[in-house]
Amino acid sequence: MIFAVLLLRVLLLGVAPVGAADFDVLIRNARVLDGSANPWFRADIGIRQGKIAAIGNLAHKTATRLIDAKERVAAPGFIDVHTHIEGGVEKVPRGDNYLLDGVTTVVTGNCGGSEFPLGAWFAKLESLGLGLNVASLVGHNTVRSRVMGTANRLATPEEITQMQELVESAMKEGAVGFSTGLIYIPGTYSNSEEVVALAKAAAKHGGVYASHMRDEGDKILDAIEEAVRVGKETGARVQLSHFKIDNRRLWGSSDKSLALVEQYRQQGVDVVVDQYPYDRSSTNLGITLPSWALADGREAQLERLSNPETRKRIAREMQERLKHLGHPNFAYATVATFRPNREYEGKNVSEINVLLGRPATVEAEIETILDLMRQGGAQMVYHSMSETDVERIMRYPHTAVASDGGIREFGQGMPHPRSYGTNARVLAEYVRKRKVLTLEDAIRRMTSLPARTFGFRDRGLIREGMAADIVIFDPSKVQDKATFQQPHQYSDGFDWVLVNGVVAVEDGKLTDARAGQVIRHRPN
Repeated sequence: MIFAVLLLRVLLLGVAPVGAADFDVLIRNARVLDGSANPWFRADIGIRQGKIAAIGNLAHKTATRLIDAKERVAAPGFIDVHTHIEGGVEKVPRGDNYLLDGVTTVVTGNCGGSEFPLGAWFAKLESLGLGLNVASLVGHNTVRSRVMGTANRLATPEEITQMQELVESAMKEGAVGFSTGLIYIPGTYSNSEEVVALAKAAAKHGGVYASHMRDEGDKILDAIEEAVRVGKETGARVQLSHFKIDNRRLWGSSDKSLALVEQYRQQGVDVVVDQYPYDRSSTNLGITLPSWALADGREAQLERLSNPETRKRIAREMQERLKHLGHPNFAYATVATFRPNREYEGKNVSEINVLLGRPATVEAEIETILDLMRQGGAQMVYHSMSETDVERIMRYPHTAVASDGGIREFGQGMPHPRSYGTNARVLAEYVRKRKVLTLEDAIRRMTSLPARTFGFRDRGLIREGMAADIVIFDPSKVQDKATFQQPHQYSDGFDWVLVNGVVAVEDGKLTDARAGQVIRHRPN
């Protein structure tokens, strides 16, 4: 009689007697897409102590927690290798917007900007309790600022040595590599020799070189060559961040940039790219100004903006750059976050200019931008790309999916929707609707491809012994909801998300679990 009661308990509740369960969690009736791009296969997945312990027919096994996949897809948790979660993760350490988009691991410290020292920041994150796994690069702009401030000049040999020491210390504390943001200050003032020298300090520990390149428009081929040079001279794997064509006059020319990447791969350089599935980018308002105008700190910037002659020079160069990019005015630039006046959020520069009662001219719009800069600047969304290039880059087999987003406080500002819907959008729009990718290959780009580039040896595949980061979903129902007009909307359809074997999303709803880990790089 007792045995019958216990058996009934197992069958109905998925709970086994204490000490008798084979697994902590058992996923049954799944169509497993293992991350390799191979076809799915039917299997059960047994999880024990945060690891995948068994895959196959586990019908006679027991578990403390039973999940019926009901013929839905079980895939590795998605790995987003290009994020900017600094500042956001401290406020929302569970990482809600990423978990509900199927993401279980993020890499931050991109575009040359990272926390420093990383060891102290990692300890802080662990004390907060993470909802997802976090790894970080060490940023070029961060270490350059520590040694040189925002000086507009080349580094001396002594300064390069100091920066190398900072990079090396970050690698020893667990950084997964070295990142550059070569359109941002102060990295934009560096030369290739400096970048190579600092990347060497990361490469000798097995670190990746991830680059927001020096140009993503008419000089993109030169920028690719510079990034590849780093790989050639240091031996590092090269990740070209948010690969795109951001010059309206050159839309459609991604065939040339992709051909160059592939050429270097054929020559033996390990270079791959990542991409977000949108035709708009997001970064700060300062990129509309010439880089020299931003040097030497906030006080120097304000002095330049207050000097009539210098301000005229800045405005003249801004107008020239606008023509070069092929835009008739600044309507392509929309404010995402502007703390001094939240009313501006969601409006483009042309609209704000009219709101201020100014004439609808480029000259007046530039004055509006400079006024916003005097008030501290803004985070922006730029309509700078074409769908032709987005699709072509997506079809390239060595393109990983990455959001370039951050952890968001729900309802705050008008951020780019990529922070909420990147992976769901790829699966809904580019797999299910447009058929740009197969489901199998889309999953590979979200899992095993980024894992192999960043050296995550125990993630990115559903294999015995791997970390039990798993997402369960119905491919016919996954849908991104976030839009540019209403960005604060979670994705639909990721029914279950497990992080290190712990349920973080159950039936599409967040749990209180905090099973994420800091992923510290292990030297090769």
